[in-house]
Amino acid sequence: MKRTLRAAVAAILIACVPVGAGATSRIKDLANVEGVRQNQLIGYGLVVGLNGTGDTLNNIPFTKQSLTAMLERLGVNIRGTAQQQNLRTGNVAAVMVTANLPAFGTQGTRVDVTVSAMGDAKSLQGGTLIVTPLLGADGNVYAVAQGSLAIAGFAAEGEAAKVTRGVPTVGRISNGALIEREIDFQLNRLSQLRLALRNPDFTTAKRIAMAINDYIGAPTAEPIDPGTIVITVPQQFRGNVVALLTDIEQLQVEPDLPAKIVIDERSGVIVMGRDVRVSTVAVAQGNLTVAISEQPQVSQPQPFSEGGQTVVVPRTQVGVREDGKKLAIVHDGVSLQQVVDGLNALGIGPRDMIAILQAIKAAGAIQADIEVM
Repeated sequence: MKRTLRAAVAAILIACVPVGAGATSRIKDLANVEGVRQNQLIGYGLVVGLNGTGDTLNNIPFTKQSLTAMLERLGVNIRGTAQQQNLRTGNVAAVMVTANLPAFGTQGTRVDVTVSAMGDAKSLQGGTLIVTPLLGADGNVYAVAQGSLAIAGFAAEGEAAKVTRGVPTVGRISNGALIEREIDFQLNRLSQLRLALRNPDFTTAKRIAMAINDYIGAPTAEPIDPGTIVITVPQQFRGNVVALLTDIEQLQVEPDLPAKIVIDERSGVIVMGRDVRVSTVAVAQGNLTVAISEQPQVSQPQPFSEGGQTVVVPRTQVGVREDGKKLAIVHDGVSLQQVVDGLNALGIGPRDMIAILQAIKAAGAIQADIEVM
């Protein structure tokens, strides 16, 4: 009796296990919330304290002008004097400073910055970035950067040799910028949310909307195009949109993507999607090899012959060989594994497989888009 009961329970559990289910992903990994994003910042500044590896002031005029302007702001006026004309310091470099302002970044918090040389500076090793305002796309200052640079690369040279590792003209300052202005975005006051899919697709958008509606229990989500889903904030989440997003982004959805084959002809890389299908097609691939060998022989006259000469007689052998004469058949509606097995049966490499895939596509026998990088 116990064995019969155990067998019945095991059968029920096996029946409840989904068969052939695809891989699911969180909505958090499939879509972004419009308005919740980073903003790029940029600024122009000077790096000082370099050990003679900075810009050549006579060759880089904007570095010289920036240095003069900075000294004026600090109360040192050298404009129009002989000192300005004779500036020879190699310890200063003009740089561009970039950073990303995170979503909901508040005043007083810090962000990382990247510093890149603009002139002919050889290295930014040991340099210090002086106060540099970072501007947004609207021209307003959102952060101020300053600090010592950390360089991953290095450069060393002597009279007859030079060694460079990495890129010594690019550095990074961890927590090097201080946020001075916030972006006003009241997320909790929104009555509607828009989800932007990272890979737009009609089926994926519909599945996400269905998952959200099933969770909330009301038709609040609606896909308006392959890349956008509009969510009307339910009454119980008004004023607490963060709680709604926290629940929604954890829902599991199986994404659907169009069948595509991506080819990189430069490196010979081929990537096929799981939904790639082909019609019944016969493929033959042959490599034509022509081998030419030269074996010259020396012809000498007979002993005691008069007027004979030693000459070189050419001997050329030409051979033609054609490999891969077999005709392989790839059947209709096969899976990705069977497509790969059928092409591998020809014994060809990635370069020839690229040409075969393009030929099958030209014949209209492959149901997938081919994208050549």
